[in-house]
Amino acid sequence: MEETAVIAIVGCVSVVILMLMRVQIAVALGLVSVVGFGYMVGYQPALGILIDSPIRTVTNFEFSVIPMFILMGALVSAGGMSRELFRAANAWMGHLPGGMAMATVFACGGFAAINGSSIATAATMAQVALPEMRRANYDPGMSLGIIAAGGTLGIMIPPSVLFVIYSILTDVDVAKLFIAGVVPGLIAILLYCIAIQLVCAFYPRLLPRGPHADWRERFESLRDVWATLLLFFIVVGSIYGGFTTVTEAASIGVIGALAIGFARRRLTWKLVLECLIEALRTSAAIFFIAISAFLFQFFLAVTETSQSLAAWMTALDVEPMTIVIFVVLAYLLAGTFIDELATVLLTVPILFPVVVTELGFDPLYFGVLVVMTTTIGLYAPPVGIICFILNSMVRDISLMQIYKGTLPMLAADLVRLTLLVAFPILSTWLPGTMIRY
Repeated sequence: MEETAVIAIVGCVSVVILMLMRVQIAVALGLVSVVGFGYMVGYQPALGILIDSPIRTVTNFEFSVIPMFILMGALVSAGGMSRELFRAANAWMGHLPGGMAMATVFACGGFAAINGSSIATAATMAQVALPEMRRANYDPGMSLGIIAAGGTLGIMIPPSVLFVIYSILTDVDVAKLFIAGVVPGLIAILLYCIAIQLVCAFYPRLLPRGPHADWRERFESLRDVWATLLLFFIVVGSIYGGFTTVTEAASIGVIGALAIGFARRRLTWKLVLECLIEALRTSAAIFFIAISAFLFQFFLAVTETSQSLAAWMTALDVEPMTIVIFVVLAYLLAGTFIDELATVLLTVPILFPVVVTELGFDPLYFGVLVVMTTTIGLYAPPVGIICFILNSMVRDISLMQIYKGTLPMLAADLVRLTLLVAFPILSTWLPGTMIRY
């Protein structure tokens, strides 16, 4: 084995070991990248990129979309839109078998369309939906399992920070990536509801019917969701229609969230300040990780990791789709142990040239596959960070109960993943209809 290949393997393994030792992702990536790059070409050039990369990253205009979308998510969370979405969905579906569970899934999807954070979506819906589920005598573990799965819609349905990171790493149009996630996200909602109905068919006591709302209550509940629909159409509609760039849409979304919050008297200046602080902290952490990711790309470049992997994979006597299936399985495995952002930062710079450049797959298709598979790991055993967060919020429901509750939803996600692998058009059709592009 060549020396460069050995150094690349040692570097990648070192990053994983450091993260398993609870070293921060950004520190692990940056440390290994600078040391590895310095070993290959000298430590003077390594110090040079250590100075240059942070400046180029924080002054990159494309990165401004991240704090904007994070701030918009914080503002809509503070504005109480999640409660209105759940109330409306529950009024229309709560009386059906598992209706409150389906209402939770729909509310998660709606909230994800204006929030973009899976963890924030799951944590918010746990506060909103779980008390109602308890009153309806829903199984506690199944309830949190459904909320955990619904939370992952925050990454698939635009806006999504993970799609932005993938776009920056690969130079793929982020607007097209956002729109590419819409159909898989809607399929997820549909399959989750089918999974809930199957649970109700075999174990009706786990997810009983809720109270029946009359038609007056149903139409009254729709009155409160106008703000969510308006904000969604402003942001996603302007991107799809080609009226604005993603960065401009994110800025308009923040202004819209502020205006709606103050008009409805849901926001105060104190709350806005708290949202700004929260967005600043989250954005700073993501920027730190992004800087280290670009340093890692320098390390991969000097070790020729992608070229070597591409040469090895293309030399295999198998169909390109077979390779993609193995890549997807590897992502599923990695996603259950490693943070989704770390997984993307570690693997996309290596695998993108192989899958897209060498094997010829659509970059949008690969991006949706990557985001979807790593997202499943957010709530899949044996780790599932969303399950841990929900368990810390609701101590009387054990982690094993939550894991058990996620199993039907995981089965639905595996069906969705199979459909996407078999039919790439599910992720590429809608971006192809965009007006500007």
